[in-house]
Amino acid sequence: MSEESDSLRTSPSVASLSENELPPPPEPPGYVCSLTEELVTKAREELQEKPEWRLRDVQALRDMVRKEYPNLSTSLEDAFLLRFLRARKFDYDRALQLLVNYHSCRRSWPEVFSNLKPSALKDVLSSGFLTVLPHTDPRGCHVLCIRPDRWIPSNYPITENIRAIYLTLEKLIQSEETQVNGIVILADYKGVSLSKASHFGPFIAKKVIGILQDGFPIRIKAVHVVNEPRIFKGIFAIIKPFLKEKIANRFFLHGSDLNSLHTNLPRNILPKEYGGTAGELDTASWSAVLLASEDDFVKEFCQPVPTCDSILGQALLSEGLASDVQCDDSMRAVKSQLYSCY
Repeated sequence: MSEESDSLRTSPSVASLSENELPPPPEPPGYVCSLTEELVTKAREELQEKPEWRLRDVQALRDMVRKEYPNLSTSLEDAFLLRFLRARKFDYDRALQLLVNYHSCRRSWPEVFSNLKPSALKDVLSSGFLTVLPHTDPRGCHVLCIRPDRWIPSNYPITENIRAIYLTLEKLIQSEETQVNGIVILADYKGVSLSKASHFGPFIAKKVIGILQDGFPIRIKAVHVVNEPRIFKGIFAIIKPFLKEKIANRFFLHGSDLNSLHTNLPRNILPKEYGGTAGELDTASWSAVLLASEDDFVKEFCQPVPTCDSILGQALLSEGLASDVQCDDSMRAVKSQLYSCY
């Protein structure tokens, strides 16, 4: 708690403040801020987060959930709700919508979210499909490295890769540092063939991008694509219609030009596979981090799903029907683009 807020509570002039200017209530012992002073300042400047009003804002969001979605089964703990407020710059209405979307996404895609735990994804984790680099970038962003060439479609469906990515995001967002700084994605498309690309159709693209943009409380600061083959033009043609302009502008295609990559991600945080000096790419360490969190994920994702409130349930039904029709049409339109890249 800041010295400024302490002085407000003890100042004799408090009684003369108007109702809208009353000092905030003290933070309960349930929440302890882990942000450094530097990150507190960054959160204030970039996210409109005021430490002296933090718990008031959390309580406001909690009250909105109880009033507008009384049957929504969700955590109402301070630390959990803060994720959504930070992701939407403390705009109550947008944070509430993000929270509802977060649960909607999970309930509308059972192939991804049922029985979602690290031990169910050992094949994906051992393949080296994804990892988180041990060092953050200069802005403090963790770097999620994804390598689609490590996936063998005959071994398991593409949804298993999405499950592994989602678990990784859930683990990363537990850190308040990540909530403030956001993440960077490094996607290596070396060796991705037409047959692999065909698995990532409009239906999958719409679902994944919907989660990343509107259904998960994380800030994606940049997506760096390296070693992309010609087929990536077709992949990006599938993705782009679903991207918001702000996110689309954060995609950087480097090809095989690692010098271009290094202007954004310095060599000292990158493994040697990407021209870096941070040793060989290590995928085992992050897999171990996820597997060590097994109990937490079982508690969160492997319990019986409660009945949604009627409003949320109707929204899911309508969204699902619309998505199926739209994506069937999109698939027919995009297939020709994939093949034209060859």
